[in-house]
Amino acid sequence: MSTLTEYLRQKREALLARREHAEKNPIQSGNLIGAKVRVAGRSGVREIRIRDFQVISDSPPDFAGYNLGPSSPELQLGVLGSCISHIALIQAADLQISLQSLEVEVNGEMHPLAGRPGYEGVPIYPHNIRYKLIVESDESQETLEAFLDSIERVCPIFNLLRNPQHIQGELVTIRSNANPV
Repeated sequence: MSTLTEYLRQKREALLARREHAEKNPIQSGNLIGAKVRVAGRSGVREIRIRDFQVISDSPPDFAGYNLGPSSPELQLGVLGSCISHIALIQAADLQISLQSLEVEVNGEMHPLAGRPGYEGVPIYPHNIRYKLIVESDESQETLEAFLDSIERVCPIFNLLRNPQHIQGELVTIRSNANPV
């Protein structure tokens, strides 16, 4: 099995070039990011479009879904794991930490009766979220613990979830001409 050693060299070169470009062009460095979601008729499948990519989100059959993709809460845990792993690669490259392999496992809890009578105290969102960063490395435990601290300090999605956010919503209504049956 190949290791991450060679990739981390490439990652470091890309990181340094990207950082240099951002420092030379600070005004152009901010990026607006976004996603668009359309719900498919009859199936309820959520088609998530991000740049030129599509991801499908669905519910399990016990929630009127067809199990064609992960649910939104599952995707969120996957996004957290993906971001932690990507930031771990960036930090390993930047700090020149030797890694042979890296894996992230993310878990959380959700209760189907959350918020209902008798379950008002149970959060309606994924909670008790925890992750394991599993690395194969010859670095000292002290170095790896500092590595973990550096990941948590700069990981965008980890910090998005850990820190309260203000989210602004807007309703746009399009009236159909169809008469109700």
